[in-house]
Amino acid sequence: MIASFFLALQFLTIIPIRLKEAKEQRMAASLVFYPVVGLLLGLFLSGVNVSVSFLNFSSLTRNVITVVVLIIITGGLHLDGLSDTADAFLSGKPREKMLEIMRDSRTGVMGVLSLISVILLKIALLFSINISLQPIALMLMCSLSRWSAVAAMFFFPYARQDGKAGVFIKGMNLKIFILSSVAVVLCASIAWQVRGLIILLIVTGFSCLAGKFSTKKIGGITGDTLGAGIELTEIITLLSVFILGK
Repeated sequence: MIASFFLALQFLTIIPIRLKEAKEQRMAASLVFYPVVGLLLGLFLSGVNVSVSFLNFSSLTRNVITVVVLIIITGGLHLDGLSDTADAFLSGKPREKMLEIMRDSRTGVMGVLSLISVILLKIALLFSINISLQPIALMLMCSLSRWSAVAAMFFFPYARQDGKAGVFIKGMNLKIFILSSVAVVLCASIAWQVRGLIILLIVTGFSCLAGKFSTKKIGGITGDTLGAGIELTEIITLLSVFILGK
């Protein structure tokens, strides 16, 4: 179990753990800890946000720094998936061509616009949330979004014959999904009690809609659509905290 936790930490962050390659089942087992790693990311970002406040920066500047640190600590992994997905889904091309576009290392106009839009939305929503609720927002944002990828892997088929995400999906089973779901329920409850669970329900609904949309477009999910889902779920979570916080 400890090895699975460090695998999750290694995959979701740039922390140089450097574990040796694991079997499919071990890689899939690491999905149990995605909400926990997300919660730790949120706690770290909260610490960054509070630390920067002691330097007397404006609220806007603090939130910009927080979002930039999130991008750095995750290596921009999910943003890369978002840009590739936007380029593919908004291309108007058939399914096979969209899958090819996702594997193209070049970023198109739609991909760039999606990156700019998501980053600006995160900064704006954090800025709009009451400062006392920002640690809660960051914890929920990081934890629930990582679990949304686990849910997508469990409920929707893989659209490719090969690929990095396929390693996780092939080892996925009901036990892993249930354990990860229990973990995210605990994380949501710890972060914001009943309102945290309400936001979890909202995230679950959004993840189902996103998965159905991806399946309709390309016949399933890919690593890129999972990354895009994480980024968009972070936006949904922040928006939910803003609404419920009022």
